[in-house]
Amino acid sequence: QVQLVESGGGLVQAGGSLRLSCAASGRTSSIFAMGWFRQAPGKEREFVTAINWSGGSTYYADSVKGRFTISRDNAKNTGYLQMNSLKPEDTAVYYCATRNPDSDYDYWGQGTQVTVSS
Repeated sequence: QVQLVESGGGLVQAGGSLRLSCAASGRTSSIFAMGWFRQAPGKEREFVTAINWSGGSTYYADSVKGRFTISRDNAKNTGYLQMNSLKPEDTAVYYCATRNPDSDYDYWGQGTQVTVSS
């Protein structure tokens, strides 16, 4: 199993920045990709971004392209989500998750709240 712990959420004004971290432990050798998802009140959870754990290929939802950057530090088994130019509509609980090549995202963190005030 893989255990994930997010940190770095908080309250920020529109236009500001935050960096989220996702520390992985356990069977980290099984991680194929790490993704970030978010869920706003009353809305379904949505994909934000993902990174291939070994090769570093990245994928972004259109709504965050050019503003958010995903990265990872393999030595620390930690993923990061740098969020710039934040908007009120980015307000949500942000979750990191991991998957292996043969599965969907099956390990999830507890989530961290991001609130962007206007």
